[in-house]
Amino acid sequence: MPATPDTPGSDWWYHAFPRLPYARSAPGEKQMLTLVAYDIACHKRLARVARVCEDYGVRVQYSLFECRLEEAGFEDLWLKLLCEINEEEDRLVAYKIDARCAKETHTAGTMVCSEKAVCYVV
Repeated sequence: MPATPDTPGSDWWYHAFPRLPYARSAPGEKQMLTLVAYDIACHKRLARVARVCEDYGVRVQYSLFECRLEEAGFEDLWLKLLCEINEEEDRLVAYKIDARCAKETHTAGTMVCSEKAVCYVV
């Protein structure tokens, strides 16, 4: 019988498809759940922006990252991102969500994993 998410000992499922950060717990007292989204015109800049975001958060859609950051961490991320974009062609946006609102976030469906996982279901 194949393992499913409900099968005891099926930890592989949760490693391949981790829960979203706010599902485990709300951001810390000084942290904000920050959504960083972007639309980048150049493929090279797009790759650089994505690499910067990967250092700070979890990719949940192709151009959307969720980051748990204190103000200093956010400022660091934002300055790095500004160095990578062309403000006349690209767009960055960051939405800061407090702990109370982060707990009320609803999701459905699958997510894009920031780490590539290959799963074979037979």
